[in-house]
Amino acid sequence: MKSQGLRIPRHRPRRAYAHNAPVWLFDLDNTLHDSSKSIFKVIDAKMTEAVAKSLSVNDAEANRLRTLYWKRYGATVIGLVRHHGIHAKTFLDLSHDFDPRPLVHSETGLIRKFQRLPGTKILLTNAPETYARTVLQTLGILPFFDMIWSIDHMHLQGKIRPKPSHALMQQIRARLGTTPSKVILVEDTLKNLKAARKTGMRTVHVYHPSTPFSASHRGRNQYVNLRVNSLGQLLTGRRPLRV
Repeated sequence: MKSQGLRIPRHRPRRAYAHNAPVWLFDLDNTLHDSSKSIFKVIDAKMTEAVAKSLSVNDAEANRLRTLYWKRYGATVIGLVRHHGIHAKTFLDLSHDFDPRPLVHSETGLIRKFQRLPGTKILLTNAPETYARTVLQTLGILPFFDMIWSIDHMHLQGKIRPKPSHALMQQIRARLGTTPSKVILVEDTLKNLKAARKTGMRTVHVYHPSTPFSASHRGRNQYVNLRVNSLGQLLTGRRPLRV
């Protein structure tokens, strides 16, 4: 019988979690790079185009559905699968059919800063793996990551379960097999951090003014262990999280 558990990325951790070292789960967009500056505009346009093509609707209706499903489910693709029977991978490939490399913007010295952070590093993103890998390569930090956990792997009981799914967070924690308090999610999206905190993980909120609902939560929420205004504050220890 085929397992209904969380899919495991093909790139497994290269090193064990030695001496109870921290396991860092990094979000991608608006966390590791500034996707609001250029990339999100392209993704929104490509996704609207993909919805229009997949459902044979005009751009206005496609944009409405794209936004509706993203707000309701955390990912447009879930709504398309549930309500329209669209094949997830086909849609994701279509909606991310562009070269992100010229559009990637990040903090200066990101490679050097990553070298200073101890522990295992895993990417946890609702984006497709191909897109995520390309962005990490462009940033120059792909070698630091032991695993890429993308939306391609977020299937539970035959359904797509991306962040902020509580079931997803529980499965990830179980798969990692380490003390929950040693697992740290680094994110710009508060609802994802809240879901992780409920499973015992610790959380770092990377504040980005363009992330939806960030403007109304400029303080630190009770489910956020540490709030930083830039990734560099965490990586260089200017705003440390005790691990």
